Amino acid sequence: MLNLTTTMKTFLKWIAFCTVGLVALVGIFLAWVYFSTQVRLGRFYLLPEAYVQIPVSPEKLEDGQRIFRFRGCEACHGEKLEGKVYLSDPVMGEVNATNLTNGLGGVAGRYEKDSDWVKAIRHGIRPEGTPLLFMPSTEFYYLSDDDLGAVIAYIQSQPPADNMLPPSSLSLTGRVLMTLVKELTFIPAEMIPHDAQRPAAPPAGITPEYGAYLTQSCKVCHGPGMSGGEIPAFPEEYPPAANLTTSPVRYLPYWEEEGFVKIMRTGVTRHGREINPAYMPWSSYKFMSDDELKAVWVYLLSLPPRASGNR
Repeated sequence: MLNLTTTMKTFLKWIAFCTVGLVALVGIFLAWVYFSTQVRLGRFYLLPEAYVQIPVSPEKLEDGQRIFRFRGCEACHGEKLEGKVYLSDPVMGEVNATNLTNGLGGVAGRYEKDSDWVKAIRHGIRPEGTPLLFMPSTEFYYLSDDDLGAVIAYIQSQPPADNMLPPSSLSLTGRVLMTLVKELTFIPAEMIPHDAQRPAAPPAGITPEYGAYLTQSCKVCHGPGMSGGEIPAFPEEYPPAANLTTSPVRYLPYWEEEGFVKIMRTGVTRHGREINPAYMPWSSYKFMSDDELKAVWVYLLSLPPRASGNR
């Protein structure tokens, strides 16, 4: 009996020792994750000054507003550019779109030079050189100088709007994910080839090339190959993105150009099904011109077939 009691005590001590050791290892790992991600968030990026021509004509300001809308900027930053809580998700953290005006809580006062806006929009970098969190500059990196200039002009023309928001933040889960998964980061500046020559934007026209230029944001959900499927790092309630290629499992051939334009304008399919703008942001894309939507259509038709979910 004594031997059994001694053995049990030894076993329990061993279990307790292992538990304490495991807890210590987890604590060390999480501390390493936190501090390593903090280093990444605080990294200083030294970029050369880059300027684009900022137009002043009413027509260009109107065009800047339209681009700001269909590129999804208004959906994040609000109709008055006042910013808002865009997403609160335990997997990623708090995604708070910045107040872009000169009002209370706005950042316009810190963006003193036109090049500060270029750096933030195209490179995801603050004026002081640290990276922005969650800012989708991987899409805006490809904006033409004309389009970017019009967008900046529109932003600068807006009146102050008071809205104090906390900065975006990463959850512990989000920090772990972007530490363990090499391909995943919530710091878009890490994915942008800042020192490389930026590809030239194609001329406007109803062409596949111009359609590809207009659909950079679409690839976030539908994938680089537009084959749809589960969306990486998105909340579980998000439905899989549709396959937009001409594969056997597809929607495209049944829409036809007229039906596609109707979906983008109204969010309603030819058969009367309403598309939820929370998951498919047609409410942003409706601001595209007819020719722009037609360019997107011919681009989608030009894509090779891909199995659904093959990104």
